[in-house]
Amino acid sequence: MAATRHTVVEAFRIPDALWERVEPLLPKVRRSRKGGRPPLPQRQVLDGIFYVLRTGCQWKAAPPEFGSGSSLHRYFRRWQKRGVFRKLWQDALREYDDEMGIDWEWQSLDGSMTKAPLGGKKTGKNPTDRAKIGTKRSVLTDGRGVPVGLEVAGANRPDMRLVGATLEGIAAERPEPTKKKPQHLCADKGYDYPSVRALVAAWGYTAHIPVKKAKGAEPVVRAKVPGYRARRWVVERTHSWMNRFRRLLIRWEKKVPNYKAFLHFACAGITHQGAGVLG
Repeated sequence: MAATRHTVVEAFRIPDALWERVEPLLPKVRRSRKGGRPPLPQRQVLDGIFYVLRTGCQWKAAPPEFGSGSSLHRYFRRWQKRGVFRKLWQDALREYDDEMGIDWEWQSLDGSMTKAPLGGKKTGKNPTDRAKIGTKRSVLTDGRGVPVGLEVAGANRPDMRLVGATLEGIAAERPEPTKKKPQHLCADKGYDYPSVRALVAAWGYTAHIPVKKAKGAEPVVRAKVPGYRARRWVVERTHSWMNRFRRLLIRWEKKVPNYKAFLHFACAGITHQGAGVLG
């Protein structure tokens, strides 16, 4: 038997554990003395925004039980301007740090390009997609793949030019690396530049970046070192997790703050999963 519409919608609602952490961050809504329509229940609105994020549908295509598409978008813009979604991500990271501890020892950095057919700021011609307009998100993760830093740029922007902005976009309080507790940063060959290595060292990281092989050179055979943990695949997996939020698979937001708000919301959901809050 096919699933009912109600069952499908239920699968994309905000879990109770996540709602408990969002509710204190939302601004209080007061009904106007001049009358008019009463404000929508905030839980209902957030469910609608989460539905749009997960399914990738247009605002007007959201089920009417959440409210009209224009109302959902209006609340989304209002909360975005108040920084609700970034605060939710920061709150999730604090809880994750309390529950499991952010794995600062081994961090991974990488960028991912997606289409942006409507254009807007921080978009550009994608060199890997026939110069179609696209956007790039640069993500820094901890050792388990939980996102801790984020930056957005045009698809034509090289990964190596986003390192500083991504590190500055860390949403948690990063401890100072020491000899006893060093911090390692793993990245692919696209970051093999002297300027990147110098920047990473200035931030206190030990860089693990493969050296680009010159044409005709023999491949480098790395010796296996017991206990060696340099991994960059965790950030690639995180990009895959983010693409499960279908609104992020193709960027439809022209305005960067709106696009970042969806990214922050997705990062909050992934972080809560990492903390075991969502089961």
